[in-house]
Amino acid sequence: MSDPVLAHAMKHKAALVEGLKALVACPSVGADPAMAEGMEAARNLIEARLDAMGFRNRQRLTPADGSGQPAIYAERLDAPRKPTILVYAHYDVQPPDPLHKWETPPFEPVGRDRRLYGRGISDDKGPMMIALGTLSAFVAVEGALPVNVKLLIEGEEETGSPSLPGILETHRVLLAADAVLSADGARWRPDLVALNVGSRGNAGFEVRLQTAAQDLHSGRYGGIVANPLHELSRLIASLHDDKGRIAAPGFYDGVQEPTEAERAEIEVIPYDEAASFDAIGAVPHGEAGYSTLERLWLRPTVDVNGMWGGYTGAGSKTVIPNEAFAKLTMRLVPGQDPQAAQRAVIEHLRAQASKGATLDISGERGASGAYAVPPDHPLLRAASNALESTTGTHPLKVRIGASLPLTEIVSRILGLDTIMFSFALSDENFHAPNEFFRLDSITDGLAAWVRILREIAATNPADFAPYRPK
Repeated sequence: MSDPVLAHAMKHKAALVEGLKALVACPSVGADPAMAEGMEAARNLIEARLDAMGFRNRQRLTPADGSGQPAIYAERLDAPRKPTILVYAHYDVQPPDPLHKWETPPFEPVGRDRRLYGRGISDDKGPMMIALGTLSAFVAVEGALPVNVKLLIEGEEETGSPSLPGILETHRVLLAADAVLSADGARWRPDLVALNVGSRGNAGFEVRLQTAAQDLHSGRYGGIVANPLHELSRLIASLHDDKGRIAAPGFYDGVQEPTEAERAEIEVIPYDEAASFDAIGAVPHGEAGYSTLERLWLRPTVDVNGMWGGYTGAGSKTVIPNEAFAKLTMRLVPGQDPQAAQRAVIEHLRAQASKGATLDISGERGASGAYAVPPDHPLLRAASNALESTTGTHPLKVRIGASLPLTEIVSRILGLDTIMFSFALSDENFHAPNEFFRLDSITDGLAAWVRILREIAATNPADFAPYRPK
């Protein structure tokens, strides 16, 4: 028997797509102050939609000091004696650079080959619109939601959620719920029905290394003054040993080796390693002694995201620059303290720096720890049932190598567990040029979101009690 709510949602799919295009056209790059108007435009568009859906108590949330990009909050508490779910998404997007690699303008959404292209369309505006479209369909057909829903739509996810801890602390009572259902997180593969049950943590900072007071002539000073680009390259190379292990003392504190059970669970997941690497024009690489999926899900990393200095224009300039720069980030696993891991890397760089080199650390981003959902959590059961009902396949449990800062932060501060229920796919070029979102994912996502809300409505709120904060 077809679900009338799903039928309504599918009937209005074209309107959902048009709303998605309008949202993608807002250049909501939270990291760039020049994009402030785009951030405000996105907020206004989302707030107007929530008002039209009959959500109440809409407000913008910030930490107590009012800093940072505000999160949007609204609620419909339509279902007494039913569970209360905090539905999460984010409206900020990554910078579109490098612009010359985009085939179409990043903030002018374009459809082709059953896909929509544009910055932020997969991470996280498309998945967010699926969640909002589902909630809208319930209100239109049944006049109410089957569970109590509180919406938290964040504006700083792409910069590590630095204001989120303060928002949760300041608005702890307002955000009280039984669990979190996230429209962010991404599915792993289009050919595999799976649920993400864990994510790595994240931390990062910038480095500036200086060896002289000014740029110098390479003929007059070459060979007698340290070149900061050489020095910084050496420091970066020292972060890993010849087996791919991170060399910073203390970095692995708290990290547990994969158990035999974890390794066995990963081993049975269908994974064509050769095809995966062929698709991106690369070969397997990383810490020795671990499989690719173990490296991706269960091992921490340190990566250079950018490195620059000196002359990079056309032609040549015979100069020894006086400073060099790099941006570094870490992906962290359960057991690691993000601040301690970051401190270990910084202390290693300082210890390895040559005499006469000045090392400045800045731009420390919001840090978050790794997270794994309890294997018997009622919301995980609801998500699994929903996917099996809509796909006919029992979903595998997988992890993601990326970070969803919310999961660890909301667990630590509010004591709530999170299920990632995004219908983005990991190959959709998020954080890269030509980001896209499959139109078929809208159909799949609407069906699954309708089903999971029905599953949650059939769950006794008492089932969440063991997982709520004491």
